[in-house]
Amino acid sequence: MSAPQLVVHRDKELMAQAAAARLITKIVDAQSARGSASVVLTGGRNGNALLAALGASPARDAIDWPRLDLWWGDERFLPEGDPERNVTQAREALLDSVPVDPARVHAMPASDGEYGNDADAAAATYAAELAAAAGPEDHGPVPTFDVLMLGVGPDTHVASLFPELPGVREKERTVVGVHGAPKPPPTRISLTLPAIRAAREVWLLAAGEDKATAATIALSGAGEVQAPAAGAYGRSRTLWLLDAAAASQLPRDLYPPASA
Repeated sequence: MSAPQLVVHRDKELMAQAAAARLITKIVDAQSARGSASVVLTGGRNGNALLAALGASPARDAIDWPRLDLWWGDERFLPEGDPERNVTQAREALLDSVPVDPARVHAMPASDGEYGNDADAAAATYAAELAAAAGPEDHGPVPTFDVLMLGVGPDTHVASLFPELPGVREKERTVVGVHGAPKPPPTRISLTLPAIRAAREVWLLAAGEDKATAATIALSGAGEVQAPAAGAYGRSRTLWLLDAAAASQLPRDLYPPASA
């Protein structure tokens, strides 16, 4: 478990631009060291803002896009192409404008696919895809992602792991179907905390005053069942990227310097 580090930016626009620059560097470094890179994307306003900022950055061409695997932390279980699906939004924000290898864009199944409305079967299939991508060096049923990004909800949820619901308590499976989510749509697919913790680095994104209480709760010792964001951490680094509004309620002693 890595202790969280915090970086606080002046506003959400600067946060998105700085996070995009940071991600480009991490991907390029991973590709240089290992030949390829693996990143888990997040949706929502902060995740999509980061992707749009990456797409607008001249430095994006430093990435060897065909040697990048893209996964998702969660997905709304809706038909393919639905504008509310995270993968649809990611394509619009970035993926349609860069030369990614379609075979390495690992979208979660849609509700009009071969599993119909069976989110649990769809989740099991995604878990099998993750397991197939894991090598002996990963020591587990998912790849060792270079960076896994998560948005933090006002209720402290991450991915589609909501406080007190069964998904946040899962210890064995890496992907679960989520039923009865407290925000629409109620049916989703999500990585579990064990899968999230397989990442080298976990980045949690929070911007806006509506995230201030959640950030404070998650960083102040709350339990992961009550505050799922508190249970999201990486093997070597856990990085909270916030704007000033989201950090406004944090005690000053929670501002450790983040290493570069």
